[in-house]
Amino acid sequence: MRIPQFLSSSFWLVFGGLVASIPFRAEPLDAQTTTGTIRGMIKASDGKPVASAEVIAKNIGTGVQRSTTSRADGLYTLPGLTPASYDLTVRRIGSGAQTRRVVVQIGATQIQDFTLEERAVELQEIVVEAAPTAETRTSEVATNVTQAQIAKLPTPSRNFLDLAQLTPGVTVTEDRINGFTRTFSAGGQGPNTVNVFVDGTSLKNDLTGGGVAGQDASRGNPFPRNAIQEYRVISQNFKAEYQKASSAIITATTKTGSNVWSGNATFGLQTKGLLALDSFQIKDKNANPTTFKKPDYKRYLAAVGIGGPIIKDRLHLFGSYEGNYQDRSNRVDFGTIPTGFPALDTVNLAQYNGNFTSPFRETLLFGKLSYAVSPKSSAELSISNRHETDIRDFGGTASFQQAVNFRNNVTLAGLKYNLFGGGWLNEAALSYSRFRRNPSPNTPGLPNRLYEISGDRVIGSNLSVQDFIQRRFGIRDDLTYTGFRAAGEHVFKVGANIDFVKYDVHKGNDETPRFRYNAAYAYATPYLLRYGTGNADLDANNNQIGLYIQDDWTPFPQLTLNLGIRWDYESHMLNYDYVTPQIVVDTLTRYNSQLPTPLDLNRFISTGNNRKPFYGAFQPRLGFAFAVDKESKTTIFGGFGIYYDRSLFDIAIDETLKLSHPTFEIQFAQRGATPGPGQVAWQDSYLTADKATLDALVHTSGKPEAWLIDKDVKVPKSRQWNLGVRQILGDFAVSATYAGVRGVDQLTLNWAQFGLNPDGSCCVSFDLNPHGFSNFIYSANDAKTWYDALQIQIDRPYRRSALNTVGWGAGLAYTYAERSLQGVDNLGDLFAFPNATNIPKHPSNDEKHRIVANGILDLPFLYGVQLSSLVTLGGKIRLDVGCPARFCGIGTSGNQYERGGFTVPGGTFPYRNLDLRLRKDFPNIGRYSLGLTVDVFNAFNRNNLGCWRTGNRNDTDFGTAACVVTDARRAQLGAEINF
Repeated sequence: MRIPQFLSSSFWLVFGGLVASIPFRAEPLDAQTTTGTIRGMIKASDGKPVASAEVIAKNIGTGVQRSTTSRADGLYTLPGLTPASYDLTVRRIGSGAQTRRVVVQIGATQIQDFTLEERAVELQEIVVEAAPTAETRTSEVATNVTQAQIAKLPTPSRNFLDLAQLTPGVTVTEDRINGFTRTFSAGGQGPNTVNVFVDGTSLKNDLTGGGVAGQDASRGNPFPRNAIQEYRVISQNFKAEYQKASSAIITATTKTGSNVWSGNATFGLQTKGLLALDSFQIKDKNANPTTFKKPDYKRYLAAVGIGGPIIKDRLHLFGSYEGNYQDRSNRVDFGTIPTGFPALDTVNLAQYNGNFTSPFRETLLFGKLSYAVSPKSSAELSISNRHETDIRDFGGTASFQQAVNFRNNVTLAGLKYNLFGGGWLNEAALSYSRFRRNPSPNTPGLPNRLYEISGDRVIGSNLSVQDFIQRRFGIRDDLTYTGFRAAGEHVFKVGANIDFVKYDVHKGNDETPRFRYNAAYAYATPYLLRYGTGNADLDANNNQIGLYIQDDWTPFPQLTLNLGIRWDYESHMLNYDYVTPQIVVDTLTRYNSQLPTPLDLNRFISTGNNRKPFYGAFQPRLGFAFAVDKESKTTIFGGFGIYYDRSLFDIAIDETLKLSHPTFEIQFAQRGATPGPGQVAWQDSYLTADKATLDALVHTSGKPEAWLIDKDVKVPKSRQWNLGVRQILGDFAVSATYAGVRGVDQLTLNWAQFGLNPDGSCCVSFDLNPHGFSNFIYSANDAKTWYDALQIQIDRPYRRSALNTVGWGAGLAYTYAERSLQGVDNLGDLFAFPNATNIPKHPSNDEKHRIVANGILDLPFLYGVQLSSLVTLGGKIRLDVGCPARFCGIGTSGNQYERGGFTVPGGTFPYRNLDLRLRKDFPNIGRYSLGLTVDVFNAFNRNNLGCWRTGNRNDTDFGTAACVVTDARRAQLGAEINF
């Protein structure tokens, strides 16, 4: 096949390293994961296909045009369109031109058919205003979150991922005043299995948990919301072009400047005066009316975005800033301190009590240049930066000295160049990302002292310094061809990506010495030291390669088949060149037969060359969509796919770091006492000793643990399938889907020196301490997940009436799901004590029913007033009573383990949350407009209870809640200026 000339020129220079020579000019097209498509047929009034009709799509914001011509069968396709509103015009000599307004959404295909009237000469265009059309001809289970929903629905922190919950089967961790994580999950699996793409660049976190870079331990936002145009949540059956996710993905596209300079500035404010008290705070207030103090709190959300033309119809600029500034007050209260202990009087723990500020600061910056090079090519350059600090992890019985300064930084840069002509579309992209996760003590240099007083009272520096850095340089190319016909119409797409990734890790856990005190030693001297030392640094290079091919085949107009396959490879997902230290080999070899869980030493002793990268990540993706009627108002769809994820690099490096930087425990004798077996004489100088002294101390008798990674470790994956029906009912799109997911080969960590007794109780063990080790931790791929769900979705996109005065939109997502887990006790927990084979299949996250509804309404009788809402209802949850027999004993009275023995009280939906927003827009003054907003979150001040006490049915507090899982009612005041 002869390569078209336009494909052999400037595009190929990208891969020749001559990026600088690319002739910049063209329509701003986004990468493969962030564009939309318009397809259709041109017919004459007699129903015959019309060939050679010109089809022009003009972006009404930028003025940039794309065009194609219909083929002999009347079909046309315009792929790779930036999500926006377009004027779609069809022209042909001898026929009247027709123009209609079409809204292209991210990842969606619009079907737009035209019937041309024959005329003697071409007359004036016939313009038809077409409303946004719901996508029906897709096998994906997906939800498009529109700009109207992003801008108008109430969200407390401006995190654009909050609205992912509008998709059935997707849950999002809530914004909490004292929350520390903002992740999402789907398909009965944890957040590690998701991925997010922004303008085609993956935000996958290879190093630590959370799925998305920067989200596993942050209350911040992954990207400025005012820079997001819209995004698509695909919870099932995503195509072969997407990688590194086994449950759900989000693909977002950013805003582009238009032909008119415009912008907006927003500001939001929350203070403690706008917060209600939850039931536990009220109880505390009633019990302590004179000493109770409402915690200080304030949050400022500021955002500015501006865009416009540098060269009209050619070069456009968009930039944005967002700031998220929060101050919380954490109360430190050590409670009643025991008397009769002079050492405690000397320390004076009460001096650490008080209220201390916990500040959080986040700055988000984004800039984008879009250049229309020619009618056949386009270029785009974008840069974003996220910087945040968070002083946290103190309060209660942990002093302010315990605070962590949690630094989080994410930088993204992308350059894209696109060529299109005839039936070809080529999208090339270069990307760079840098992710840094850096928690460290906010007050370093103090010994950590823990006093066991009815719980723990802690003073001194935080324990650990971590610095995880992930750098990624990626090259990607996607080629689409729409001109092939054989037994129907085909849209072929092939693509390749290679990412050069470098990991730099410092994992200095327990580098602050922790001394533990108890009453047995009269709190005068510590009885235990826990201290980590050694080399905490590790770096590695990892090359990631992905290849795919897919065909969207339409054998006849009412049927579309999606056929694709993907292959992924990583050169250094795990420590393939790791050599097990000889002392570990010798100990394993000598005592393996005596371990409760003997290991296959050929698998768990690494020689440096017996581990091989995984080459078998072939992932077929199959789907279909069949339109029952010609108008595609009723569509049956379904699909099946295999999806590989990846193992976290953080787990693999502990195989090295647990030995190169071990944590030791040293037991002390009381002052003046002769040390017993395994004890060391206490010296007061240890409290202020330098690193060399403590290193020498712990190496005298401390015991490290060894982690053993299976050389045949598997890559986690899932199998997904779905079957459903979509129906268009007027302005509403309705769908009902059965979705099934089976997650397999999930990684677990197990104990080799522990096992269960013959009666199933815990534990038989082998003492490794005399042989130089505290634990042998070995990996397995025994965890599995099951997910089966009925998902119903109803959506009516927001739009205004023809008079531009009344507008409304609404949506509902309902999920009925069964979720189960095997091999670990809790979803997302890697540790399976004593091993995964002892943990049977059991319900997990057992909420059967969940409803999420949203609505936007322009109130017609109140000029300029708009009401919007977000409602979440969670159904009954069953909790286990007691604890597994392996921990609590077989047949113990009152504490017998009962699977699902306690049902959370509170009616059909014990969890209920209503968020409201009221907005008032004032008359424009020239180009300026002002809007004021009032948001109310948990408007009915619902006590959504959690932390249920189900340990023992004989306990007086059995079946009561110990916390709330949503904050009490809080209001937010805001303003927006558009110009």
